[in-house]
Amino acid sequence: MKRTILRCAAGLLMAAALLPTALAAEPFPAAPEVQVCYPTSVTRSEDGTEIRKVYDLSPEQDPAGIPRSDFEQDGFHYTLTDLLQQELPEHESRAHTETVSVQSKNKDMESVLALLPQEKEFVTEDGLSGTLTLQLDTVQVEAAGYGSSTREVSATRSYPNLASQDTANIPKSIEEDGRTLTLQDIDWRTDNTASVAGYNLGDRYTAVATYTGTATSSYVTGYTVTADYTGTVSRIALNRVRYVAIFEGEPLEPVVPVEELGDGLAQFNWAAILLPLGVVFAVGGVIGACLFVKRRRESKEEIE
Repeated sequence: MKRTILRCAAGLLMAAALLPTALAAEPFPAAPEVQVCYPTSVTRSEDGTEIRKVYDLSPEQDPAGIPRSDFEQDGFHYTLTDLLQQELPEHESRAHTETVSVQSKNKDMESVLALLPQEKEFVTEDGLSGTLTLQLDTVQVEAAGYGSSTREVSATRSYPNLASQDTANIPKSIEEDGRTLTLQDIDWRTDNTASVAGYNLGDRYTAVATYTGTATSSYVTGYTVTADYTGTVSRIALNRVRYVAIFEGEPLEPVVPVEELGDGLAQFNWAAILLPLGVVFAVGGVIGACLFVKRRRESKEEIE
């Protein structure tokens, strides 16, 4: 039985000796480091019983970095009693220019301005909004595209005083307004007649030739109108969070109480010193009395 108890005790001692080694071999994972936050303002009540520390944090900051530990200051011991949270709206605004583009069938200013209102509501890509005003001096009109059409054109030429109605004397093509026209028809007209064997025969002719061809022209299919609108865009964003740490203070007690005497000298609290000494003397007196009684008994025994 004694051996079993000794073996169990030895096993417990070995386990206790190996425990620190096992804990050192597998350390606990380190906690992520928290960035310490610093107050933007600190206010203290007139009587010193309350301190308020204000922290304005961005959404990326962790409020766990706000100090919460007790501290001592100006004779008071302060303890955190409350941590208030408040959303801070932030107004953001800036000048903005927006260029718009519309399509128009006509290029006259009356038709163009009918497509462009004097004011427009705009929202920027990053969420700012506002009313912008048309800048008339920025309105521009440009052709958006072109089309083409083909039509038939014709021209006539007269060739007088010809001796015969021979088409060989008539040009087969002519140039008209930069286009080449080809001979299409000839109208022969007699300019003069002569009597031959009792018959009146023409001896002079005028040829009226008709030439035809095609003409291609281009036209604008539409117009692109661009203009700038300018103004101020703004938004209200909740980009910051305010935390107010409230600490309540208790006055610190002095280590050695002192009293102001009439002559200006400090006097100790003698009761705190004399009381222990009285106890020591009392105990010593009791011990001395006991020794005295003991010695007296021993003396009587020797006499007897």
